[in-house]
Amino acid sequence: MAKKRGLVYLCARMISIDNISYYLGDRTLYEDASLFITSKDKIGLIGLNGTGKSTLLKMLVGEVELASGNISKSKSTSIGFLNQDLLSYESDEPILEVAMQAFHQALDLQHQIDIVLKEMEVNYTDKLLERLSLLQEQFEAADGYTIQSQAEELLEGIGFKTTDLKRPLREFSGGWRMRVMLAKLLLEKPSLLMLDEPTNHLDLPSIQWIETYLQNYEGAYIIVSHDRTFLNSTVNKIVEVYSNKLNLYPGNYDYYLQEKELRNEVQQNAFENQQQKIKEAERFIERFKAKATKAKQAQSKLKQLEKLDRIKAVVDENMHVNFKFNFKTQSGRHVKRLENISKSYGDLDILINTTLGLQRGDKVALIGANGKGKSTVLRIIAGTEVHEGQVETGHNVSTSFYAQHQLEALNINNDLVEELKQEGTGKNEQELRGILGCFLFSGDEVFKKIKVLSGGEKSRVALAKALISEANFLLLDEPTNHLDILSVGILVQALQQYEGTFLVVSHDRHFITKVANKIWWIEDHQLKEYPGNYEDYQWWMSQRASPTKSKVTKEKKTKTKEKPIKDKSQATLNREIANIEDQIQEREALIKSLETEMTQPDIYQDSDRLSELNDQFQKVKNEANLLTKEWEILISNIK
Repeated sequence: MAKKRGLVYLCARMISIDNISYYLGDRTLYEDASLFITSKDKIGLIGLNGTGKSTLLKMLVGEVELASGNISKSKSTSIGFLNQDLLSYESDEPILEVAMQAFHQALDLQHQIDIVLKEMEVNYTDKLLERLSLLQEQFEAADGYTIQSQAEELLEGIGFKTTDLKRPLREFSGGWRMRVMLAKLLLEKPSLLMLDEPTNHLDLPSIQWIETYLQNYEGAYIIVSHDRTFLNSTVNKIVEVYSNKLNLYPGNYDYYLQEKELRNEVQQNAFENQQQKIKEAERFIERFKAKATKAKQAQSKLKQLEKLDRIKAVVDENMHVNFKFNFKTQSGRHVKRLENISKSYGDLDILINTTLGLQRGDKVALIGANGKGKSTVLRIIAGTEVHEGQVETGHNVSTSFYAQHQLEALNINNDLVEELKQEGTGKNEQELRGILGCFLFSGDEVFKKIKVLSGGEKSRVALAKALISEANFLLLDEPTNHLDILSVGILVQALQQYEGTFLVVSHDRHFITKVANKIWWIEDHQLKEYPGNYEDYQWWMSQRASPTKSKVTKEKKTKTKEKPIKDKSQATLNREIANIEDQIQEREALIKSLETEMTQPDIYQDSDRLSELNDQFQKVKNEANLLTKEWEILISNIK
């Protein structure tokens, strides 16, 4: 019986949201919406921008007053809330001390201990000694001796360097201040943690660190996020704000997608069946309302229709868009070539003599930690950043650059159609309205002034401008910031249909997986390239980071391939080995020939030819490596 009581306690209800309604001007955000939150819930709160997700969090902490309904909390529920307002928080205290404010009880005890120790220097008594002993016991019970190491570990986990920890909070930008406040909240360990778009201010390594932290978090939490991979890794429930209600799905984001499709199918069938019955009833009423013998029945059916709880038709939120990209000219094979690029800011080296190229059709994602120089690389390629070395632009390359500062470059007095006309593509109003429709601007919304748009809406306009520019090379810096999941999906579709070349900086792993065919990252002040998609890159990096694991994995793979080989005769194996050895020799000879050719002085002066030879060299080298692995497997089966 005690075990059952314990289970009930572990899953105790913390918050009840009962039939709440809220209106923003003449717009309904919530109407009779209900939900309850238990102590073990890990909730992902999703919905289109503007549906009221952040408003709900503010309701839970009492910052927003309900029109009707009730929100009740258990007495033991403590709430920690990370919201966008914290971007403006300032302090002259070092960030380590700001984060350690989470341990107010331990800090208060430390302060009392310091007072007692100081007094004992001039007045040593048994009473003071007992007081000190008691305080130290309480300090130890509050984990006082580990609070600094806990704060240091968390701050460094979300991207701060050890040397940053003593710098005043005021010296950091809004995004980095938000990280400090996130660290403080995580250290406080409230029973309910509420995070509003936490990944907007984190780079990829920090997001992955926070994922691991949240997976081990003992309390409940609600996360507002448009990062599908992050939600899949951290939540056990999805709450969707849809049709002014809070709709619960018990699972992660992938489960939500499957379940919603099933629910939509059921709802649409119910809607169609109800519509059929309504039409039959309306025909009966129309036919018999004037006949004395049937008038009573007709009136009865009319009253039934008036009282009927109407089922809504399913609104398809999965936008399927078809972009028609028109290039004025096709670029040459070589789009950009970075030769011996160096860049530093004072004593901080970003790049040192790095060389890499972009070919026509490359869809490259540049990933990694903030501060490594990803945006700097984009600006160097765009020609807006001073640097050492050469950036060579290929034949007929036309570039469009999207970054956050493009939002400020929008003319606030233009409406959306007028703003898109500034690209000078010659598209008529109907065509531009169609493009804006793909970016979720419909009807009279296309005549809104830029100055009244939200940050997310401005992002969509700026992206639309970049995509219709008829450029055959796109540079995109964090294009998914401020976009909801539906808008990210639209951008994915647009880039999948784009036949030019692009380089995109992003920390959204779902987005990267869907659009990139190559991965770039910065390591040891060099630009590095992985010639494959993000999932393959992740696997490769995991093997690279763990050579022992890699060896075991390789042995396992070899063993799985050995079985069919053992069924072959020794003569067949010998023929295959000889054939592969011949192929390896051919590749090795070609590699040597290419190396010799690339060292010729005249080749250095022909960057296009050098790039071609280098591409051929890498291809042949990869082929030789694969053949060598195959040879090793075959040779191990010789008796």
